[in-house]
Amino acid sequence: MFERLSRSWDLVQASAAVLRDDKELLILPVISGFCSLMVMAAFLAPAYLTGALEAIARDSQDGGMPGAGMTAEIYVAVFLFYIVQYFVVFFFNTALVGAALLRLGGHNPTLGDALAIATARIGQIAGYAVVSATVGLLLRMIAERFGFLGRIVEAMFGLAWSVSTFLVVPIIAAHGIGPVRAVKESAALLRKTWGENLIGNGGIGLAVTVVVMPIAFIGFGAMQYLFAQPGMAPAAILVAAATVLALAAIGIFAAALGGVYSAALYLYADGGTTMRGFDRSLLEGAFTRKA
Repeated sequence: MFERLSRSWDLVQASAAVLRDDKELLILPVISGFCSLMVMAAFLAPAYLTGALEAIARDSQDGGMPGAGMTAEIYVAVFLFYIVQYFVVFFFNTALVGAALLRLGGHNPTLGDALAIATARIGQIAGYAVVSATVGLLLRMIAERFGFLGRIVEAMFGLAWSVSTFLVVPIIAAHGIGPVRAVKESAALLRKTWGENLIGNGGIGLAVTVVVMPIAFIGFGAMQYLFAQPGMAPAAILVAAATVLALAAIGIFAAALGGVYSAALYLYADGGTTMRGFDRSLLEGAFTRKA
C-alpha cells in the first residue's frame, strides 16, 4: 500500500513538473467544466419544464424499475445529451493531451496550439463522442431493464470499456485517426502491456483522492457544525464556499495532470521511450511490458 502511494506521489510530481512549464493549459479543464455545466443546464431545463424529470422520478417512487418512465423521445434526448457532453469533454481533453505530447517531445506549446490540435481533429472527436454515447446509453438501458444484475453488467463492461479506451484521446491527438481505429489501437497497445496495472498503479487518481478526502471531510464537517451553532450561518457558508473552491481547484489540477500522464503513458506504450520529467521506472510501474 505504501509503495503504491509512493509511486502515485512520484507520478503526480513528474506530471506536475511537465505541467509547470505550461501553466496556461490549466485553463482547458476550467473551460471544459464550464461548457459541460452549460450543456447539462441546456438539457435539464427543458426536461424539468416539460415534466419529464418529474414523471421519471414518480414512476421510480411508485415501485417501478429505474427508468421505467423513459419514453423513446426521452431516450433520444439522453443520447443527444451524451453526444454533446462527450464531445465537449473529448475536445478539451484532446487539446490538453495534444499540448502535453508537444511538450514531452521537446516543444513549447501555447494555448492556441492546444486548441488548434483539437480543432483539426474535430471530426474524429465528434465520431468518438457518438461511439462513447452509444456504448454509454446501451449500458444504461441494460442497467435499467435488468435491475441489480444489469447494474453489475454495466459496471463490469463500463470498466472494461474505460480501460480499453484509455489511450484513445492521445492516439487521436497524435495521429488524427478515426474513432473506431483509435479504439482498436488503444486496445492493442493495452494487449501488449499489462493494462491491469493502469488502474492499480496509474497513480494520479489515488494521490488526488488522498488529498481530497480530508479536505472534504474537514470542510463539510465544519460547515455542518457551524450551521448547528446559533448565529454562525455566515461562517458556515464561507467554509462551505472555501471547501468547494478548494475541491474545484484540485479537480482542475488533477484533470491537467491526467492529460500529461496519459500522453506520457501513450508515448511509452507506443514506443517504449521515456520523456523529460518521467523516470522510466514510474512508467514501467503502470505499464509492465509482456515478455
